[in-house]
Amino acid sequence: MQRVLPLLPGILLCVAVSAAAKLLEMGEHALFGNSWLEALVLAILLGTAIRSTLPLPAVTKPGIVFSSKMLLEIAIVLLGASITVESIIHAGPALVGAVVLVVFLSLAAGYAIGRALGLNARLATLVACGNSICGNSAIAAAAPVIDARSDEVASAISFTAVLGVGVVLLLPVAQVVSGLSATQYGVMAGLTVYAVPQVLAAASPMGTLAIQIGTLIKLVRVLMLGPVLMLLGVVNGRAGNARAPFSKLVPWFILGFLLLMAIRSLGLIPEAALPVLRTASTTLTIVAMAALGLTVDIRAVAHAGGRVIAAATLSILFLAVLAVAAISLLGIA
Repeated sequence: MQRVLPLLPGILLCVAVSAAAKLLEMGEHALFGNSWLEALVLAILLGTAIRSTLPLPAVTKPGIVFSSKMLLEIAIVLLGASITVESIIHAGPALVGAVVLVVFLSLAAGYAIGRALGLNARLATLVACGNSICGNSAIAAAAPVIDARSDEVASAISFTAVLGVGVVLLLPVAQVVSGLSATQYGVMAGLTVYAVPQVLAAASPMGTLAIQIGTLIKLVRVLMLGPVLMLLGVVNGRAGNARAPFSKLVPWFILGFLLLMAIRSLGLIPEAALPVLRTASTTLTIVAMAALGLTVDIRAVAHAGGRVIAAATLSILFLAVLAVAAISLLGIA
């Protein structure tokens, strides 16, 4: 209790911000029939607004720090239960290989673009991860691995969130112009859209086939989160300390992510438990994002804004080019 009690004020504040974000998301859906800004994004925006306008009591700091780190790491572990090895195998080796190649090429290009535009290495890495893998979740997962600051996380998430919505809105227009088939469109959506719910929204105009293909490809991209984070851990550990401990090179939550994915693949997790695990992972991530927002000075975010949005925009355009190349080279009809 002596360890828990000091954390409660900050945790309760983060939960309150998260609840407000969820209510706003529900309000969006009720008014417009869709939630263009998810609770995860709204939580960090609300937290940032509060931190930038109101002085926070010192008693809330320990709980906010705990929520932004430990709760986020637990959420990443639980995310592993949403993926199975079998679903990846069913996609076919050529398509899976193409997705893996696209992820690493876009990751390298996104990082190079960010650095060329003057972003520091951590922020360039966050933007590249967000574009290449799964948007906000990848940014949030990569942050503790590379020791990113909360203002850098907020910058990457805030501006890539805007682009995520833009991609969902523009893809159907691109389909009309290009005449992509349902299969091709599903591949395009799966390779370019950030979050799984956004893939569903982007692919729905082309029907069930596009949704299924887009979702499967998106899951392959999500699966790349583990290997990419392990690679970042190794690079970050070597950069900082040639004799960094194994826990620094491969963080515990990445091992937990891979372990839970293996357990799910072996059928050891009851089907009834899967929705509970997904909900728990999503909820903890939202609370962690609220905590990150509550540590952010909006002036730091605004300072990096123009360069971040430029880096994210150029990165997503490069990713779209890679998606078109993959469709062409694989002969997807």
